[in-house]
Amino acid sequence: MARILVTSALPYINGVKHLGNLAGSMLPADVYARYCRAAGHEVLFICATDEHGTPAELAAIEAGQTVAEYCAEQHDIQKHVGAGFSLSFDWFGRSSNEPNRRLTQHFADVLEDNGLIDERSSKQVYSVDDKRFLPDRYVEGTCPHCGFEKARGDQCDSCGTLLDPIQLINPYSSVSGSRNVEIRDTRHLYLLQTRMQDQVRAFVDARARDWPQLTTSIAYKWLDEGLIDRSITRDLSWGVPVMRNGKPRPGFENKVFYVWFDAPIEYIGSTVEWAEATGGNWERWWRTDKGADDVTYVEFMGKDNVAFHTVSFPVTILGSKEPWKLVDKLKAFNWLNWYGGKFSTSQKRGVFMDKALELLPGDYWRWYLTANAPESSDTAFTWEHFKSTVNSDLNDVLGNFVNRITKYAAAKFDSKVPEGGEPGEHERWMANELATRLPALIAHYEAMEFRKAAAETRAIWAAGNEYITKAAPWTAYKTSVDQAAVGIRTGLNLVALFGVIGQPIIPDTATKILESLGVPEGNRSLAASQLLAGDALLDALPRGMTIAVPPQLFTKIEDAHVVDWTQRFGGG
Repeated sequence: MARILVTSALPYINGVKHLGNLAGSMLPADVYARYCRAAGHEVLFICATDEHGTPAELAAIEAGQTVAEYCAEQHDIQKHVGAGFSLSFDWFGRSSNEPNRRLTQHFADVLEDNGLIDERSSKQVYSVDDKRFLPDRYVEGTCPHCGFEKARGDQCDSCGTLLDPIQLINPYSSVSGSRNVEIRDTRHLYLLQTRMQDQVRAFVDARARDWPQLTTSIAYKWLDEGLIDRSITRDLSWGVPVMRNGKPRPGFENKVFYVWFDAPIEYIGSTVEWAEATGGNWERWWRTDKGADDVTYVEFMGKDNVAFHTVSFPVTILGSKEPWKLVDKLKAFNWLNWYGGKFSTSQKRGVFMDKALELLPGDYWRWYLTANAPESSDTAFTWEHFKSTVNSDLNDVLGNFVNRITKYAAAKFDSKVPEGGEPGEHERWMANELATRLPALIAHYEAMEFRKAAAETRAIWAAGNEYITKAAPWTAYKTSVDQAAVGIRTGLNLVALFGVIGQPIIPDTATKILESLGVPEGNRSLAASQLLAGDALLDALPRGMTIAVPPQLFTKIEDAHVVDWTQRFGGG
């Protein structure tokens, strides 16, 4: 049994996340965590809302709330929506909570003690009318690279270029709209990443073979271009106060730490929250001098977050010279696009998680987004493709098989696993299929190739359908009840297996299947040693045991639904 720490990119607090956010971090992290648990490993799955920074303040202003009120409300909403998608976080914390504040200030202290933080004067946009410096997203203007007229001070939504607010052409305050702005000097703390260039490259080199090409290409791009010293403070009131050895830092009373400095630290902070709430030991997951040296740490995120987690956060951890656990595997994802364009929280473009759950249960979305995961390239969501995938894979291949077998067992074999007859050529064929396909499925999960894992899962379901066509127990029943019994018994065992292998991706459906067959919790393992004996799997349910017909697992999506959803959410 391995010990595996899983983290997802932290969903930002400014509103419910869209399906692209779900597909690129939280969902694959959950699928992997569920697989690892089902394979018998000890897993800690940590996430949290990312609550600091200018977007939180701006969203609170728009909502007419204080930032604290807004963040508390949005955290509860995001936690509830995540539960609707069966995201199995062991803890879903908040970056504004005390553990993260304490840890962020600690890291700042030790980094400065180690000569990696410097106080510098820099130029920043100042709004004369607002009477304040304007950090990051408090400034908008024209992108100097692509000419997009509503680029934010930290990044252009059109071309994706990272920006400094003073680079914007014709800048203005995004709070008041005032263009009465000036460039003035202010003082900030800088993390001296340039001094860590060689150490970070050695860290990336040591892990590159375990990272997908997307991850390594982004990390090496930043390293090859040369790390730069980055400001880690901002002129805001909401965030982690800038302290030095437990006391307010002179001249920084109205500043806080930059969100991109404190947010990754929240992975540790959220684990501390978990420990305080459950009595768990957070240090055995994060401190290599306290037992974390045997932990495999796996991160999941979209490609826009990769640089911060392969370069900037390692600067913090390595620069502390303390025995903290560093990431081992980092799975990065491309974009899930919406009809050729990006999903966008700020522009409210696409389907958002809460609205998706109003249309269909979480497993429908989990299956589609995993089966079409944007792993090797960007992928496009369309209602038509969503409909065809769900109807074919879930309703026709899985749902109809489960329904036919369990109903026939109820009608002809008194709702029991048939006892008569012995396996023949069709059963041997099915056993051989499983002997090949189940190890392949396990290999895909181990490699974190979720699209391939979904395809292999469907292939096993399809093989079960092919088997039942070959065995044709309903035809055999007319001449040999024993022969029909073999087919239905094998079919019921396949139903159970389908539930077991469905657990990582469609957990609610899998639970319905396994509970209807009375499969105990201890017999639902995906451990490879239990999956390699195909013959045994086809006769695993006790003969004579009572089974039930599960409730209808899926409902087909009709053309009328596509028309309605296209009108409501766009597309086409």
